[in-house]
Amino acid sequence: MLKKTASFLLLPFLFSSASFAAADKYDFDQSHTHIIFKINHLGFSNTIGRIKTYDGYFTFDEKMPEKSELDITLKPESVDTSVPALDKELRGEKFFNTDKFPTMHFKSTKVTVTGKNTGDVTGDFTLLGVIKPITLHVTYNKSGIHPFTNNYTSGFSGDAAIKRSDFGMKAFAPAVGDDVQIHFEVEGTDAVKHPGNAKTPN
Repeated sequence: MLKKTASFLLLPFLFSSASFAAADKYDFDQSHTHIIFKINHLGFSNTIGRIKTYDGYFTFDEKMPEKSELDITLKPESVDTSVPALDKELRGEKFFNTDKFPTMHFKSTKVTVTGKNTGDVTGDFTLLGVIKPITLHVTYNKSGIHPFTNNYTSGFSGDAAIKRSDFGMKAFAPAVGDDVQIHFEVEGTDAVKHPGNAKTPN
């Protein structure tokens, strides 16, 4: 009886340990993470910009990547096309309307392995208060100790596409493209797996 009671009392700790082992949590290395968008400009060219300010995390299990998660909040006030007048217009009511909607948000709901180092991360994306499912097509680059920071680091590249009109951003469409191409390069650090040191990232 005593053995059974002891085993029962240990169960929560066993389940807790298993959940902690499921996936490592990473913080974004903001020196080496870039979120870039591209949109057609009147058929002449593609305007390229980026969102510079964001916060969040991702988890990654190298053996079972389908257990991984991504949660990121982006601030469109930080939009940067290298053209200050355009950036000001993009922050305005016709586009990101940052006074009313200061953030965008993506939270994953499913990760599907599609190849040896590739996967699809499906989740809910919130833009202008509208929530729609989108899919990120992700390539896993590598994991290991960063040679300059001594942090345990994992890196990814990926792409996604949305129609801005799906979220109510319809200004000048379709003359200015409705389809928005998104590309991202991500490095994350796992302080628990390896604490790193105070070296400056390169």
